[in-house]
Amino acid sequence: MAAVNVTDDEFDSVIANSELPVVVDFWAEWCGPCKQMSPHLEAVSVEMSDKVKVAKINVDENPMVASKYGVRGMPTLMVFKDGKVAATHLGAMSKQAIADWIKQSV
Repeated sequence: MAAVNVTDDEFDSVIANSELPVVVDFWAEWCGPCKQMSPHLEAVSVEMSDKVKVAKINVDENPMVASKYGVRGMPTLMVFKDGKVAATHLGAMSKQAIADWIKQSV
């Protein structure tokens, strides 16, 4: 399953209603590393669709969720399990590093 884009308004229901852990990508349009990492995250979301759901949230358009979780730099990835943050990673990663981090975090 490809990554889904979420808004501030949808965020809590997407996290709460997921049976799988949710990897959230906090990103911004102006962020070069975010753009560089995006295709890797998309590929991982398809390959690991039986293990995790991937959601992307644009922090410029949706600042409330980023503020709530203390996101200060981009890209920031967070794993949510049972509605709570289970792991956080700041900075871009390769496709393999993303997959490895997710496996360690879920």
